[in-house]
Amino acid sequence: MAFSIDEFRIDGKVAIVTGAGGRGNSIGRAYAHGLASAGACVVVADLNESGAHSVCDEIIAGGGKAIAVGVDIANPDSVAHLAQAAINAFGGIDILVNNAALMVEVAMARAADIALDDWNRMMSVNLTGALLCSQAVLPSMRARGGGKIVNQLSGGAFPALSLYGVSKLALYGLTTTLARQLGREKINVNAIAPGNTMSDAGRMLSPDDSPFTKLLEATVAMRVRGQPDELVGALLLLCSPAGDWITGQVLHVDGGWVLRP
Repeated sequence: MAFSIDEFRIDGKVAIVTGAGGRGNSIGRAYAHGLASAGACVVVADLNESGAHSVCDEIIAGGGKAIAVGVDIANPDSVAHLAQAAINAFGGIDILVNNAALMVEVAMARAADIALDDWNRMMSVNLTGALLCSQAVLPSMRARGGGKIVNQLSGGAFPALSLYGVSKLALYGLTTTLARQLGREKINVNAIAPGNTMSDAGRMLSPDDSPFTKLLEATVAMRVRGQPDELVGALLLLCSPAGDWITGQVLHVDGGWVLRP
């Protein structure tokens, strides 16, 4: 059968995006808008419930379908409520984007010096939170005959030079494990590893004159910095029928920062 551009459409699919309530120039907000523009009913989920409602209102004002749900992804009961809210509003769940993460708070913490409480907090959100959300949506995906899970990694995991990078490298392991275990159930599990993205958080971590930015300028193959909207194409590929034969993979959207065989 010939390829059709319609294979990038996800009309009527139900998509949960965690960490989507960021105001301003955030990746989660860009993901939520991108999925809505491709036809999905979007569940805008965030610990910041007021931010989630703001993004939800933007989508609805633009003609899309969305609800806002406050969620603590490190809390199993809160995650269960999120999944049920999606089912109650739209009838089921087809897509999960595990975007929520701690980054700015302890992004460059050294593992050799990290306090155990900070280690546990980072892992409970960046790794366990993704697991809890994945587990919560699986019954609905199975009942609907399949689904798509996309985990948010980072170029900073290849190699991991900080606690944040360690948590994202661990999430890569969870991605491949779930992909192997769920593939025969038509549930695809992939990841996106952004480069130096100029979200509000990204600007805070890597200002123009930072040593990290200077290092990227000397090594990245193309443009050093990108915008959140530039990640949406990769997301739509992984969430749409166009990506049905892709699982267990990491798409590096970073201008050639991480070059892997």
